Amino acid sequence: MELLSFPLCEVWIRKARTGFPWRCDAAGGVKLLIKLTMPANSTSTPVLTPSSVLPHSPTPLLSNSSFTNSTSSPPDPAVGFINDLLDKIPLPRWAVYAIFAAGGLLLLLCCLCICIKCCCKGKKKKKKQRNEQVSLKGLNGNTKAALVQPDVEDVDYGSAKEQRGRLLFSLEYRAAQSELAVGIKQAAGLRAMDLGGSSDPYVKVYICPDKTKTCETKVFRHTLDPVFNELFTFQMSKSSLGQSTVVMQVFDFNRFTKHDLIGELRVQLSTVDWNHVIEEWRDLGEPAKFEEENLGEICFTLRYVPTASKLTVVILEAKNLKSMDPGGSSDPYVKVQLALDKRKWKKKKTSVKKKTLNPYYNESFTFDVSFDQIQRVNLVISVWDHDAMTRNDAMGKIFLGCDASGNQLRHWADMLANPRRPVAQWHNLLSAEQVNSTLTLKNKVPFVPKTLLEKPGSLLRS
Repeated sequence: MELLSFPLCEVWIRKARTGFPWRCDAAGGVKLLIKLTMPANSTSTPVLTPSSVLPHSPTPLLSNSSFTNSTSSPPDPAVGFINDLLDKIPLPRWAVYAIFAAGGLLLLLCCLCICIKCCCKGKKKKKKQRNEQVSLKGLNGNTKAALVQPDVEDVDYGSAKEQRGRLLFSLEYRAAQSELAVGIKQAAGLRAMDLGGSSDPYVKVYICPDKTKTCETKVFRHTLDPVFNELFTFQMSKSSLGQSTVVMQVFDFNRFTKHDLIGELRVQLSTVDWNHVIEEWRDLGEPAKFEEENLGEICFTLRYVPTASKLTVVILEAKNLKSMDPGGSSDPYVKVQLALDKRKWKKKKTSVKKKTLNPYYNESFTFDVSFDQIQRVNLVISVWDHDAMTRNDAMGKIFLGCDASGNQLRHWADMLANPRRPVAQWHNLLSAEQVNSTLTLKNKVPFVPKTLLEKPGSLLRS
């Protein structure tokens, strides 16, 4: 037997690893009773085996349980479960903590955004309620129209929630010529419709309820304050002024998509004093709910090659066409027609697309048109609904050429300005009655032999 002394801080570690019995002495140390045994006929290292404590030891032996309770508390089961769960994740412990921290931060940001949105919504609602209150402080009493209650039909139209801009226009009725002159002077403070904070505005003018003629101004690129200075005339009797309304719509031009409506003005001609020319600024309002019927859109390309005297028209597609059949669909096809000197000349048509309002064609047509004829020709594009048993119905029509205006004339001019290159554009379809009344086509061009065309004094060359 041999007694060994160790400091108290080392005994706990050694006891936990070896399991030898121990006890404290009076000096604060610990004594372990260790029995060294040496196997017989062996030169190996002696084996340490614990022995019993001396029975007559003056210092009581400390139990294992009492020492453990005096130095530390038992581990928490929840902490052990979490540690076991984290050990099963095949990631470093720091990576797991980073993921948890990122998730908590994301959740905190979501909660913060929801709170900010709720606060902003409440502020907008209060601001809207303040703006709806009527204030009479700015009235000086000289204008009676400011105190007149608007008509019932004008209440919804005049309630523009957002500023759309202003338009300066003029109205004049010329009794001697039985015509109404509508002048589009300029616009200011238009709403930006493009991503760059600008617009490409133009104005469309027509008379309701007839809608027999539609006029358009030029397009001004990248501006919110265009100056048009254009005048349009409409044939109408003085008796029809009381039942007519002038509609002036400001659009943002887009070549490959539908044009965006910025705002509009509607002036009832029955309320206008015709003793003098009317010229005034008015704020643009939102489109009226009784807007004209939408007949759909069509997209096609134009290409003219002067050296070969070839005009190529490619009908690409149409969309949002009018339903003509009882089942809510149509069987549309497109007719392409040329008119020379307002006389029907040549025509071709596409295939029929069954039961669709958004047909896709991608069909090309080529016409022989000399450079002299291209200055006097008009291209008529019309969409028809095919019926096997009855007559085909016209669904919409437009025309381009020397007699066109607005977007149609612009597309035609772009084709002539870019020879040998196809120019594509979307167009809104108009009613057949409106196009026919504007174009007023006559009978077909008389047939002339090719040999006669080659003579210097031929009819078409004169």
